[in-house]
Amino acid sequence: MEIEREQYILNQIQAAGTVQVEELAQELGVSLMTIRRDLSNLKEKGLIERCHGGAILKQEVPYSSKIIANSAEKNKIAQTAMRYIHKNDTVFLDAGTTTYHIANWLLDRDDLTIVTDDLQIACLLAKSNMQVFICGGYIQKNTGCVMGTFANQMIDNFCIDVAFVGAAAIDDQFNILTPTIEKIDLKRQIIKSSSQTYLVTGKDKFNKRAIMKINSAADYTGIITDMCFTEKENQTLREEKITIISVQ
Repeated sequence: MEIEREQYILNQIQAAGTVQVEELAQELGVSLMTIRRDLSNLKEKGLIERCHGGAILKQEVPYSSKIIANSAEKNKIAQTAMRYIHKNDTVFLDAGTTTYHIANWLLDRDDLTIVTDDLQIACLLAKSNMQVFICGGYIQKNTGCVMGTFANQMIDNFCIDVAFVGAAAIDDQFNILTPTIEKIDLKRQIIKSSSQTYLVTGKDKFNKRAIMKINSAADYTGIITDMCFTEKENQTLREEKITIISVQ
């Protein structure tokens, strides 16, 4: 029963980015003390981080789980992203399954230069006629992302025309968050090295929490998403001058 509860809690955190002790206790029909003990066990295993009244995601969701989730929606986002890629561009594709869909749409191109920090994307585009660069560094094995000092330095040496960046979580203030501290500098460097940078993310990443802040949605040229925002959220987007590119 304890193992089943812990798996349920992990599933809830992966889906929402955060959980609350009282809500879990009600859903599972157990005491607050039992839930707190479960959360302590998960924290000791390095899977979550405790926060006030609950817990938030600490580890990235494995690539194998992400690639099959919301595939049709990710493909629509990728199709929309094609509008912003022009002939002879140098394009950066961040690690992630939405950007993998973008790579799929580029397979027949031969005029682009691709830079990526994603092993899966690099292997896919190795079959194309494009020039492909993969960042050096160490590999986050569950996601296939290459990161670290060498990756950051390599991105710094490129003049990128357009970059497409993924997100693990976006909170209600439109801060871009990550459970992986090493990705903070890498994501910030992508923006510095790119003339235009688009956040490509599905609606499931909004109103979620993670332990580290990368930057604000306002730091990007635009956000390509299938998310439908409330009037209050749209007001905040206008005030913060955040450009939303809606996917139909």
